[in-house]
Amino acid sequence: MITLAEVARHAGVSASTVSYVLSGKRSISAGTRQRVERAIRELGYHPNAGARALAGGRSNIIALMIPLRTDMYVPVMMEIAIAVATTARIHGYDVLLLTGEEGPDAVRRVTGSGLADAMIVMDVQLDDERLPLLRDTSRPSVLIGLPSDTTGLTCVDLDWTAAGALCAEHLARLGHRDIAFIGEAPAVYERHTGFAERTLDGLRSRARELGLRVLHRPCAAGYDAVAATVTRVFDERPRTTGFVVQNESAVEPLLALLRQQGRAVPEDVSVVAVCPEQVAVQASVRLTSVAVPAQEMGRGAVEHLVAKLDGREDHDVALIAPELTVRASSGVAPAAH
Repeated sequence: MITLAEVARHAGVSASTVSYVLSGKRSISAGTRQRVERAIRELGYHPNAGARALAGGRSNIIALMIPLRTDMYVPVMMEIAIAVATTARIHGYDVLLLTGEEGPDAVRRVTGSGLADAMIVMDVQLDDERLPLLRDTSRPSVLIGLPSDTTGLTCVDLDWTAAGALCAEHLARLGHRDIAFIGEAPAVYERHTGFAERTLDGLRSRARELGLRVLHRPCAAGYDAVAATVTRVFDERPRTTGFVVQNESAVEPLLALLRQQGRAVPEDVSVVAVCPEQVAVQASVRLTSVAVPAQEMGRGAVEHLVAKLDGREDHDVALIAPELTVRASSGVAPAAH
């Protein structure tokens, strides 16, 4: 078993410095902290959670609240969860996964039982009913998501508003004027889930500034649902030449339907997606996309939470700047050739 002393030798620091990095009892420079954390990863060191709990009055457990709903794209949620778990282990914490749709009851259970030292909360809604409890509890928490009011909260998220704006800007530069936004399932908007609402707001706002007409249609999973949505789009806006898709399950059905209708991508219709990189590059047409930085979001949430546990950080909102990668699915609008 790797010892703390071996970690110290590997990092070129004293054993007490490693201990301070793990416990957060003293301020350690960023460079030294990174060397110690790298040594922990490389050696596979696992602090004795029981001993640390006795010494510091902590459980050394982080609760991750990740409701696994059928209308959400579970692979992204799980990628975030894995990033949370692996980053937490680097800092000597284990993760308690809470996957039920319990809302405030789950928060009360964690805060009232001492099950965990802190919480990371996902699937955040704009007016999330868990927020008052998170603001009132003494246990630190970080949201992976952005509610309407961030007062008294620490949040890590992609800047979804900017992501939506990027999609509008890209299609406008290519000469598109009528675009359709194929969104998440209707229930996601009914809950006012933050990422979906903010992407739509960013797209609409930038489209207005650029003189684009936008038709937003939520879309349930399944080929038939996508087919009905696409038919409705072209019935209502026959001159639509650009699609923005924020619904991973709709990507392949949309591309298949466009082929069946004789609409070539990107010569006749351009498609831009807000989705994980893997979905974009493995699609039947490599998609121009704004990537969802799931691992960065998970790692960032843990880093902010550990800083709060160590008393090194107060409330903060950290938004990850979106990046749009141009691939084969977007091109100059037909009328602009």
